[in-house]
Amino acid sequence: MTDFATELNCRGVVEVVTDYLEGTLSPMLAHTVERHLESCEGCRRYVEQMRITVRTVGRLRDEDVPHEIRERLLEAFRELTRG
Repeated sequence: MTDFATELNCRGVVEVVTDYLEGTLSPMLAHTVERHLESCEGCRRYVEQMRITVRTVGRLRDEDVPHEIRERLLEAFRELTRG
């Protein structure tokens, strides 16, 4: 993870958004993210979209995702981890 002492740019928010939403950032870094969100509408929208995505995907059951789609998603994730 990137070391953000006092400032955080939009790329930094993207890098830490999962940890921020899960509440696993250090208090100092979480505060830095929140300060950035106060002044950056684009990042506020991004974080809210991520919250909605996590909430929506969390409701899916295995049987809700068609087999073909599941296989395509798994292959896409495999490609990400390879490259």
